[in-house]
Amino acid sequence: MRELLEPAAVDVVLPVLDEREAIPWVLERMPEGYRAIVVDNGSRDGSAEVAARLGARVVAEPRRGFGAACYAGLAAATAPVVAFMDCDASLDPADLPGVCGPVLDGEADLVLGARDAEAGAQPLRNRLANRYLARQVRRGFGVPLTDLGPMRAARREALLGLGMADRRSGWPLEMVLRAGSAGWRIAERPVPYRARTGRSKVTGTLGGTLRAVKDMRAQLARFKAGQG
Repeated sequence: MRELLEPAAVDVVLPVLDEREAIPWVLERMPEGYRAIVVDNGSRDGSAEVAARLGARVVAEPRRGFGAACYAGLAAATAPVVAFMDCDASLDPADLPGVCGPVLDGEADLVLGARDAEAGAQPLRNRLANRYLARQVRRGFGVPLTDLGPMRAARREALLGLGMADRRSGWPLEMVLRAGSAGWRIAERPVPYRARTGRSKVTGTLGGTLRAVKDMRAQLARFKAGQG
């Protein structure tokens, strides 16, 4: 990974839990002007050490939870725009400019990468759950999304101002719902999605998928009740 000689235009938050095999590929493909913030969420395989050795900024977040890791990265970021993406090699950092560009140019407030999945990259249960949630967001809140993709970007100060509270798997959906409620301009850009390296700790099992759906349905119910 190239070391930045000037302040980054985009900080890229990479939640990590035992991803040492994928980290080198992800970091070496980080575009110029994009700075990696690896948030170690309790890895036992030396992920943090690998990331630090390759030049990434490493933040420790011992509280387990995808939202906890994302928020820790957001709090540590200093660039005007913050992007989020998985660090399992399912998403290519080279696609970040396409997602971050509309935010940097002032054309959108929140951009999500709509995943174009290669064969076998997403288990059927995950595809069905994601389609259900995206449909609920479109119908219930008028946000024109087809995918609650993990690659996304927005301005740092605006994200902090949303007051996101979920620290588990509901974080990605809560961001969209709060942004939509605040009148943000939300857009999608297509991004390729590949088979990940290793098994997902959240959606790699039926139990993990069900817990994630439960967290997100709780967010939907809270916003529908006007409690978001």
